[in-house]
Amino acid sequence: METKRKVEVDRVYSVKVGNSYKLVRITRSLGHGRYEGTALPDGTTVKTTAAAIKGAGQTVEQWEASQRPREQEIAAPAPTSSATDATGAGAATTTRAKRGRRAANAQPTATAATSTAAATKADAAVPGIKRRKVSGLDAAVMVLKEAGTPLNCGDMMTRMLETGLWKTGGKTPASTLYSAIVTEISKKGDASRFRKTERGMFTLTEVGKKEGK
Repeated sequence: METKRKVEVDRVYSVKVGNSYKLVRITRSLGHGRYEGTALPDGTTVKTTAAAIKGAGQTVEQWEASQRPREQEIAAPAPTSSATDATGAGAATTTRAKRGRRAANAQPTATAATSTAAATKADAAVPGIKRRKVSGLDAAVMVLKEAGTPLNCGDMMTRMLETGLWKTGGKTPASTLYSAIVTEISKKGDASRFRKTERGMFTLTEVGKKEGK
């Protein structure tokens, strides 16, 4: 007797759509072996059956981890010889001072996003002060608040990178941001900071607008 296929809601599966396979996050069961989900990373709605779903799937967090760009944290170079061991502290201080001068010489703007980016760089330049990390979602909130209008993830990521709020070496940062936003909306519901206005476009909820005030 064939065992009934187990498909879990809120897991990401490889799903046959047409003649190809897509990664789909299953969002709900429609009953009788039918499911609805969101294709990643484009966000289109997909309806499928258990027979078209391949593999055991993975959690959203696991999928995000595989797509997440690595933050380029600025760090002092590792010592390469006994000489650098003796002067490591001085070299690190000099490096931080140079970064501080670059942050201080940057052209100031009145925007909240660029102000936050400058503050983050300044903190990194001062010895003894721990650098404040801004997550991709936090940076997206700042960008949307500044824009005052719905944006897609590509535009948000462009502004985040231009203002220095976020640094990444990833190949698909906009897709990673999209996944993170839809995950927050799915998990937090009315408490989410984001709201989808139309396909691929997001704005802030009242929760998001109040954040940071």
